[in-house]
Amino acid sequence: MFSKILIANRSEIARRVIRTCSRMGIATVVVFSDHDQDAPFVNDADESVALPEGSSYLDGGAIIEAAERTRADAIHPGYGFLAENAEFASGVEAAGITFIGPSPETIASMGSKLQARAVVDRAGVPVLPHAELGGGTEAAVAAEEIAYPVLVKASSGGGGKGMRIVSDPSALVPAIESASREAESAFGDGTVYLERYVESPRHVEVQIIGDGEGNVIHLYERECSIQRRFQKIIEETPSPDLDPKLRERMWGAALDAGRAVKYRGAGTVEFIVDQAGNFAFLEMNTRLQVEHPVTELTTGIDLVRMQIEIASGLPLPSQGDIPSQSGHAIEARVNAERPHDGYLPSTGTVHRFRVPGDVRVDTGIADGVAVTHHYDPMVAKVIAHAPTRAEAAARLATALAGSHIHGIDTNRDLLVRVLRDAEFRRGALDTHFLERKADVLTLPLADDEALRCLAAVAALALAAANRAQAKVLGSIPSGWRNVPFKPQDLTLTCGTRRLGVTYASQRGTASVDVDGSPVLINAVHGINEDAVDVSIEGVRRVYSTNIVGEDVYVDSQLGSVRLQVAPRFPDVDAASVTGSMVAKTPGTVVAVLVALGDPVTAGQSVMVVEAMKMEQAITAPYAGRVTAMHFGVGDQVDAGAVLVEVEEDG
Repeated sequence: MFSKILIANRSEIARRVIRTCSRMGIATVVVFSDHDQDAPFVNDADESVALPEGSSYLDGGAIIEAAERTRADAIHPGYGFLAENAEFASGVEAAGITFIGPSPETIASMGSKLQARAVVDRAGVPVLPHAELGGGTEAAVAAEEIAYPVLVKASSGGGGKGMRIVSDPSALVPAIESASREAESAFGDGTVYLERYVESPRHVEVQIIGDGEGNVIHLYERECSIQRRFQKIIEETPSPDLDPKLRERMWGAALDAGRAVKYRGAGTVEFIVDQAGNFAFLEMNTRLQVEHPVTELTTGIDLVRMQIEIASGLPLPSQGDIPSQSGHAIEARVNAERPHDGYLPSTGTVHRFRVPGDVRVDTGIADGVAVTHHYDPMVAKVIAHAPTRAEAAARLATALAGSHIHGIDTNRDLLVRVLRDAEFRRGALDTHFLERKADVLTLPLADDEALRCLAAVAALALAAANRAQAKVLGSIPSGWRNVPFKPQDLTLTCGTRRLGVTYASQRGTASVDVDGSPVLINAVHGINEDAVDVSIEGVRRVYSTNIVGEDVYVDSQLGSVRLQVAPRFPDVDAASVTGSMVAKTPGTVVAVLVALGDPVTAGQSVMVVEAMKMEQAITAPYAGRVTAMHFGVGDQVDAGAVLVEVEEDG
């Protein structure tokens, strides 16, 4: 068995591998970038090595050198960055270090989705019609042969990066260029190809383990159909409402694919399933998957331990040794995103992170950790395991709804609404589930009436905080006046919503109006800056509050919100200057599509900014002419920075 393992990854991934290594008595080493020197995973490891200044987790040479310097006898690549890089795996082996994963040859053959299709096709695994873009193949001709709609898809990598649906031939070339650019940025390989797009499919994957000698076993399937922008956000096992014979055929096809490449270690074979029950190979991920915890919870098997044991030479268990699945497990990915702004990435410092209940939480964040635009937006995975699917969904929804996540915006409310949705509970799933039900699922958990209550609670918490900080007369109620008819007032914002609040409090009582209408407070049981215990409309609740600067976080059974105290005399920001296009998040300019003086039409893309591995198109607000260009390709931009200015026609 290995004595020391270097983990060539970061954040939640590194912490996950460290946990298993610690249980096995194996020392751990991590590498860290300039942006991660204070991250929790760095402190979790026994040793850590800084990557060269300005370097990244894709610097395989620096990572191998760190392993040699710390005398690590194996490298675990995690499940991102270099996990599917054949050149890195070869370099690790050439250095006399064990690579915990497939052989470089397997990674190379499966790393290219085009080559992978050829390999599994020969093994008898069904594949979708597709076309490589290169070698003289004309994209337009290939798309017509496949038949629209087509999917432009990156040949390397995964995670939904480098994928675009094209229904209109006129959009084909821009989609290819955009997908290629995103793939190059994410994976270092801009190769894309075309594939038949299946309408309303399900996405089902099978977990396999191999010993590299042609022996392969499966650990059942996972349902991954709940996706947004081709990125999975909820995964589960067993897959609901799946025909038993279809399930077994998919297990068999996954084993055939694994045997075809003499797979070693943990991997995943992904399939697409149409409405008629036909399935086809999508790709093989030659690594551990983000969603592997659901398999662990239903089988009792530690997949990281199994990876390490196989890499160290221990024999592969037989299929008969794998226990049957017990119960049901569901995982939700909590992403740093702004729901009120098209789910664009959210950055900031985490002030508080708490998840209650009997659930597993895999995360790389903690109080005080900064979430930046440099990495993927996923900040945590929350996983529930229960005897039934219904109970697992309910348990997970309750834990997420009761979580305290302060400092960043997240998709938490979306996840809870999906888990509580009647269609989801019935198992009626496909990859367009979120699009189909966007009007309902994207609503915040706190409806308008709840928001008014939470705004009232925030005002009372602010009043208590003001009293606690008062240097004199601290016993006098906040906002007290000897002229009693004049209450305090302030404006709170929640996303794009503005709420005017007036309030007055005396010992044991309080009166609050929100947007001119009273919030009926029957009794005040206790108020301080951390909690407000009040009865509103006859229902007593304890509202947890957290005040950070001008932000007030309120968590309760009614929902969780971040309310911001609006300045009384706001500055005019760049977004209000006519013709200005601003960066909504920090990021990097990856494409400039116009030049100074160019004419533009309303809605035309003029620049592309990348943040958290996601491209954002900056579009012209109206028809006109470009009068200023403030940034170029490769430039870093801050949120709110003016990028381009356009003068309107006429």
